[in-house]
Amino acid sequence: MPTVAEHVADPVLARSLALHPHVALRPEPFGALAYHYDTRRLVFLKHPDVVRVVRALADHDTVRDALDACEIAPARHASFAAAIAGLLDSEMLCDRPR
Repeated sequence: MPTVAEHVADPVLARSLALHPHVALRPEPFGALAYHYDTRRLVFLKHPDVVRVVRALADHDTVRDALDACEIAPARHASFAAAIAGLLDSEMLCDRPR
């Protein structure tokens, strides 16, 4: 039976997303900086695994598929879904057609 966190994460994990076309990622030792050229917003991606997943999103049908391709353990999917939801809220990611 899924936990509450896993159940809440399901909508994000099923979405088809990509890095916003006006966002640039700059690698850093802790992960990366994401800069949105339109909003001038700067967001820290605080783990290299998050950066790998964000870069992989455009190559996979869903967020869950990108997590699996990046070999992120299912136990970590809920925390990644929360991070990805935050990136959506800050407009660093956007929906894309499947």
